[in-house]
Amino acid sequence: MAKNPTQPAAAQASGPARIEYLRVENYRALRCIEFKNLTPLAVLLGPNGSGKSTIFDVFNFLSECFQFGLRHAWDRRGKAKELRTRGQDGPVTIEIKYREHPGQPIITYHLSIDEGPKGPSVSAEWLQWRRGAKGKPFRFLDYKDGQGRVISGEMPDESDQRIEKPLRSRDLIAVSTLGQLAEHPRVAALREFITDWYVSYLSIDDTRGQPDAGPQERLSKTGDNLPNVVQYLKEQHPNQLEDIFNILKRRVPRLERVLAEPMPDGRLLLQIKDAPFEQPVLSRFASDGTLKLLAYMTVLHDPDPPQFIGIEEPENFLHPRLLPELAEECRSAAVRSQMLATTHSPFFLNGLRAEEVRVLYRDEQGYTQTVRAADIQGVPEFVQAGAALGHLWLEGRFGVGDPLVRAGGPAIKGKSR
Repeated sequence: MAKNPTQPAAAQASGPARIEYLRVENYRALRCIEFKNLTPLAVLLGPNGSGKSTIFDVFNFLSECFQFGLRHAWDRRGKAKELRTRGQDGPVTIEIKYREHPGQPIITYHLSIDEGPKGPSVSAEWLQWRRGAKGKPFRFLDYKDGQGRVISGEMPDESDQRIEKPLRSRDLIAVSTLGQLAEHPRVAALREFITDWYVSYLSIDDTRGQPDAGPQERLSKTGDNLPNVVQYLKEQHPNQLEDIFNILKRRVPRLERVLAEPMPDGRLLLQIKDAPFEQPVLSRFASDGTLKLLAYMTVLHDPDPPQFIGIEEPENFLHPRLLPELAEECRSAAVRSQMLATTHSPFFLNGLRAEEVRVLYRDEQGYTQTVRAADIQGVPEFVQAGAALGHLWLEGRFGVGDPLVRAGGPAIKGKSR
């Protein structure tokens, strides 16, 4: 995907956009939850039902809102009846704070969605930043129910003129709509950021399919176009594909080559070549773990990577000894893309740092809460002494997130979460 044309070349080269803060209200079990000081690689840990997949879906929901529209994303999740937190009547609210590039001002994006007789509507949406170190934060985009104003220009300032720009419908997202116009580069940058997100719901069965031949740059959410991505890399980025093969060879014994060959009927056939055998194995008979690793590597080593990558439970189908190395692969990818993953694996945790791990649990009222592993009493000291996070978690040192124990709030070192 092409980089944002509204950004100067120097700004584009200064580093990727980073989300540093997330707040969610009234989204299923997330009555009110905050994630502060988010790292480029963030991993969610917790028992089944703790809210990991719900946090993951928040990002997918935003992505779908920007790609297909609010009504599509809202309706496919069961509308307010299923999406709004039970027992609550306020709007669903998502707020992120991010930087377009390292060292640039923090921009806050706020989106509140309610539902009326005619369906979902954007009850509040605004963008806010502070130009100078001592200046006051001000909103350069501010909308309610389809009516609002925006400040145009490369560097909107509080003294600039706010232009009224009503939207055609109350269910339109202002950033998604106005971000298509060159006159609003800061709004366009956020739209570019969110529409570029890749949130994976990888299905091994889908990767075994035989899609129509033709190169495709990026893996789909389910991985059903994996042969097309291999074909694209072979034709356009052979060196990158060779790097991926070399990584796979170190992790999959005797693997020699992955082939994506067109068939006479126009479909694409993915095959796995093992040494020393002459004939490759069809992907439908290949190892689940091999196909999953291949799919992940095409995402993590994308020549033009997504600005945000979300992966659920990467440990599934993979040998435990591969998981610390996969965590390192994710951290390396986080240099170019923001990474979010969920996990149940102590082996994957062993490759992580305490500040990268967020433990989720349900409070006495049934709502999801979170704490950083780095803020749990005793964990930093154990890690400094050489302990691995996964081992500490298995030994019950976190004091929270244990599926066999009724989870409560842990002892926290500081207030930051």
